[in-house]
Amino acid sequence: MSNSVVWFRRDLRVGDLPTLSAASDAGGQTLGLFVLDENLLGPAGSPRQDQLFANLTALDHQLDGRLMVVRGDPVDVVPRVAESVGAEEVHISADYGPYGRRRDAAVAEQVELIATGSPYAVAPGRVTKADGDPYKVFTPYFRQWMQHGWRGPAATDARTVRWFDPGDKDGGPRRVKIPVPSGSASDFVGEAGAQEQWKGYCENDLDRYDDERNRPDLDTTSRMSIPLKYGTIHPRTMLADLSKRLGDGAQAYRRQLAWRDFYADILFQRPDSARGNYDGKFDRLRQDSGASADEAFRAWCEGKTGFPIVDAGMRQLAAEHWMHNRVRMIVASFLVKDLHIPWWRGARFFMSHLVDGDLASNQHGWQWTAGSGTDASPFFRVFNPITQGEKFDPDGTYVRRWVPELRDVPGKAVHSLKAMRPVDYPDPIVDHAHEREEALRRYGEIKVE
Repeated sequence: MSNSVVWFRRDLRVGDLPTLSAASDAGGQTLGLFVLDENLLGPAGSPRQDQLFANLTALDHQLDGRLMVVRGDPVDVVPRVAESVGAEEVHISADYGPYGRRRDAAVAEQVELIATGSPYAVAPGRVTKADGDPYKVFTPYFRQWMQHGWRGPAATDARTVRWFDPGDKDGGPRRVKIPVPSGSASDFVGEAGAQEQWKGYCENDLDRYDDERNRPDLDTTSRMSIPLKYGTIHPRTMLADLSKRLGDGAQAYRRQLAWRDFYADILFQRPDSARGNYDGKFDRLRQDSGASADEAFRAWCEGKTGFPIVDAGMRQLAAEHWMHNRVRMIVASFLVKDLHIPWWRGARFFMSHLVDGDLASNQHGWQWTAGSGTDASPFFRVFNPITQGEKFDPDGTYVRRWVPELRDVPGKAVHSLKAMRPVDYPDPIVDHAHEREEALRRYGEIKVE
């Protein structure tokens, strides 16, 4: 029998957590650990920090106050914590992000690090072509992903292991209190909140997902990207529930979970794509910079572009730290195609404001729209913000909800504002038709097919 540590990261739950089963096999007591790592906290905006702290508090409650939270560099503090409790093993869910892989490799040089499971239904690197090469296009990846399959939920809970009391140990780092959120977290915090949100969504809205997933005015998406970000629920738990349903909504939702795995796989294969173009040809794309570009970027950030659906999305982001996925694509297209500003500026802004900001999904979602990533069709993705608004917010409900200056403009006229633009709402900062042609010219210069 030997003691062990379970080092929580993106798996802030006790249900369906294979690392607990692996720690239980050691036979001794287990210490639950979370490290407040400035390398991750620093780049995270306050919405993600607040959600993290709320989820940590919920996890600590599940463990009856026995979650040990320390602050510092994991390469330093994790081995010290393990030594202080006589732990021979540190159990983790594998991290496939660029920073996480480097961090874990450094920790593993000092203590036995045992990875069981991951935050994904199918871990990066597992779905490949017959010759072992990774997929670069989603559709064939998805077909193979479906054939690959995934494990069923792990039967674990807080009683799976015998938990240490996490008081300060001789030689170990000092336990700190979980920080108090500076603002409000989402309504569904912790494992119980995630389960409640998911079950309610399955009962009330899932069957309509395929028909309504592009309608921000209806607000019938699940928002499960938030629990998935922090691991308060695992995708295989969701896939097990989806397997019991045969409708188009369940099938479409399963496909979205596959997109999440796909982008994680892309980032795993190409960690450089977190900061640079996946397609190197786009390094030659002409981009705007300087004072005028900065002024346009500020207008975009503040929701003052004069394009109602764009401004509504950016104001929703400011208020809720979340944005409907269809609107994310619209505002991203506007930034890179109409304003000719590099995708990474928008991606960085999103990561600092989104409560569900996930590096793989965010960066590659932006590159999908910019045309520099996988499945790229830049000529077809110059979204017209007016027609996009008319199509996906047909009555103008979403725009009026977030742009109060337009609350008296009736119906879908709120998108075009022909002859009825209120005096307190800005004029369009660009001419979309002109900027579309300019975008196509610039793509033509780098001979993108």
